[in-house]
Amino acid sequence: MIDVYPAAARHSVDLGWLRSQPIYSFGAYHDPERTGFSVMRVCNDDYLAPGKGFGAHPHSDMEIVSIVLNGLIRHEDNMGNSVVSSFGEVQRMSAGTGVIHTEFNASEEEELRLLQLWFMPKERGMAPSYEASRFQVEGLHNAFLPVVSDKEVEHAVSISQDMTIYLSKLEQGKQLDYAAAGRKQFLYMIEGELQVNGVKLAAGDTAQIEAEQKLALSAIEPVFFMLIDLP
Repeated sequence: MIDVYPAAARHSVDLGWLRSQPIYSFGAYHDPERTGFSVMRVCNDDYLAPGKGFGAHPHSDMEIVSIVLNGLIRHEDNMGNSVVSSFGEVQRMSAGTGVIHTEFNASEEEELRLLQLWFMPKERGMAPSYEASRFQVEGLHNAFLPVVSDKEVEHAVSISQDMTIYLSKLEQGKQLDYAAAGRKQFLYMIEGELQVNGVKLAAGDTAQIEAEQKLALSAIEPVFFMLIDLP
């Protein structure tokens, strides 16, 4: 089953300094029909104005992943971490028993675009931790590149949940196959257009996938997408 949520149906937020279209309920936006998928609770595609961001705020018992698509993000927390990341880098914060952090656009000139993803952890009450890693951008081309995983994968950040996040840039006319049996998948279209098992998806569309044996992803035009394998 492939359940498509089109970009045009998504809730929009425009605070001037922040533009976002959350896929699931977030903050003041609540839709009882869209509160998460499997262990995923948040998927936000955020645009932050130069120099703007989220001031100090707390989290607990959540695996929080930030994937930079364009620009620079500055992360600081009460564990002593202060990191600036750009495209090709991924940050993961395990909030555990509690952490306070800030996230800001580190540029005074360029807009920041990032994917902000939240997942329930395998266990509650873990010690908080933080990790950042840079992946090989050339590895995106016509392949599934794991950038976050609970398995030991080179250049991928670790996560305390049974899941893997892949990024891929697929050339027009190319196809990738994914063994989906026994798992759930979440697909987010960052750019371009493709078909998954014959179902067409365009930029900004998402798909919640269950009970499929295999996924055949074919690029109608050059495409950049995120695939998350979930329990």
